[in-house]
Order: sequence, then C-alpha cells, then structure tokens
Amino acid sequence: MACGSGGTERAGVVDGDRVTEFDLELGGGRGLRVYDTGGSGGDDRLALFWHHGTPNIGAPPRPLLPAAFRLGLRWVSYDRPGYGGSTSRPGRNVASAADDAAAVADALGIDRFAVLGHSGGGPHALACGARLPERVVGVVSVAGLAPFDAEGLDWFAGMTESGAASLRAAVAGRAAKERYEASAAYDPEMFVPADHAALAGEWAWFEDVVGPAVAAGPGGLIADDLAYVAPWGFDPARVVAPTLVLHGGLDRIVPSSHARWLAHQIPAAELRLRESDGHISVLSGAEAALRWLAERATAR
Repeated sequence: MACGSGGTERAGVVDGDRVTEFDLELGGGRGLRVYDTGGSGGDDRLALFWHHGTPNIGAPPRPLLPAAFRLGLRWVSYDRPGYGGSTSRPGRNVASAADDAAAVADALGIDRFAVLGHSGGGPHALACGARLPERVVGVVSVAGLAPFDAEGLDWFAGMTESGAASLRAAVAGRAAKERYEASAAYDPEMFVPADHAALAGEWAWFEDVVGPAVAAGPGGLIADDLAYVAPWGFDPARVVAPTLVLHGGLDRIVPSSHARWLAHQIPAAELRLRESDGHISVLSGAEAALRWLAERATAR
C-alpha cells in the first residue's frame, strides 16, 4: 500500500484548516482519492471519517469545517469507489466501506476514529461501526437509509415517486438501473422548501461535490444504489459505539421511518428527529451532532 499516485498531492487551507488531497494505492489496480485535514507532522486530534452521499465526491463538507476545527476534530474522507478520483470496485456492498476506511486509517497512522455519514453515506458509516468495533468510537448517521430487508419497515413508503422509481430500478438489477439513469432527470420535488432554502445558502456547497461525482457518468451512483437494495453485509444491531441517528421529519428522499427503525435496532443509538427539516436542511443540526460526537467519542 502506498500514498500517492505518480506523486499526486494537493493542499489548501479551508476555513482555518489545511486540507490535503492525495491518492492512496490499494493494490490490484485499485486506488482511493483521500482528503485529510491532519497536520503533516502528526495530529493527535480525534479523526472523523466523513462518508458522502449519492452522488457526491468525498471532499469534506465545507460548512462544517469551522465547527470541526473548533471542536478539535480532524476531518478525513475519501471518494467512494467509482466516484471522482477513486477507481471502481465491482460488486462492492455497503460493508465494503469498512475495508476502505480501515485502509485509509492505516495509511494515515490512525488507530481509532469516529464516523459520520449523510444520506447514502449513513449506511456506510454504520458499516464501519459494525465491522470495526475496536476502532470506531462514535457514529452519526444523518438522513440515512435502513437496510432494504429491514423487518417490519415499509421501505419505499413516503419516498417521492422519482426516488422510489430510481431505487426500484436498482432492485430490478444493473441493466434496469442503467436504463433508468440513461433518461433520469432532476426532480426538484424531492426536496421540501426548507431544503431548497438550505441549498440556496451555505449548503450550495453540494454543487461542488455533485458535479464532479457524475462528470464521468453515473457509475458510482449505480454502484451505490445497487448496494443499498442488496444485502448490506452486516447487521446494524452490531454497532456498539455511541450512535446518533439524525433525521428530518419531512424528508422525502429517505423517510424518517428509516431513522426510527435504525434507532430501534442499534443498541446505543439516540434518535434526534428534526420535525421541520428535510433531507438537506437537517444538516443545520450537524454542528450540534459534531459536539455530541466529540463529547462521547473522546470519553471512550
């Protein structure tokens, strides 16, 4: 395993923290594009691994960097396979994220860390909690999906028509999903007014991570959706670290019933439901979630 691909490394300062971007070679032709706010001479801050949504690249969320800096959190993230600068990983499931996160942590010399995922990143954050219990000290899932085979959950209930159609196409298999994406169009109705307001404000940041995620085609998005509706490769009930399940009560992309199901299954979970928020505006509660995480993770 080696850091760098042809010596590629980029760095810049964002909101008081230095963000380094580099390519991590994993062997077998695979690589991950990694982002790190850690100092070059070592960093004893709690590492927080960000798991991005679908379709995004893994650049750390700029609106949350100042709060993370104040709380003494070191932000680490990567493009999920098939997105941005990361090569694809055919047949990956949600649990695969634990392998990739562990590889990034090992390369950076990080032993224990916390995880936070938004939207499609939520299941991937939970995967780390379940598969790496000796390393993960805290988990936050924001607007995240429950497993497709979740017992007692009407998985599609409450989703917008377009969102449900996209995921039903994934249920039908790769060919059906590829056909769907070939003609899919943006549906503004997936967002509630609070979401549109957030996207017009500080969370306009999403424009910076969605475009690069699909610039080379929908491959990463397709791989994500196929993984969401297949067996995840782990049981959320195996997450033992303190876990915060943060969700918007008006979410039309991932209905809040998913959050309630997850909070009921995860032994050390706390449900924080923001009744007036949707899928994006719920991130206005993320700074408080970072404080929650810092307090509990550093106590372990």
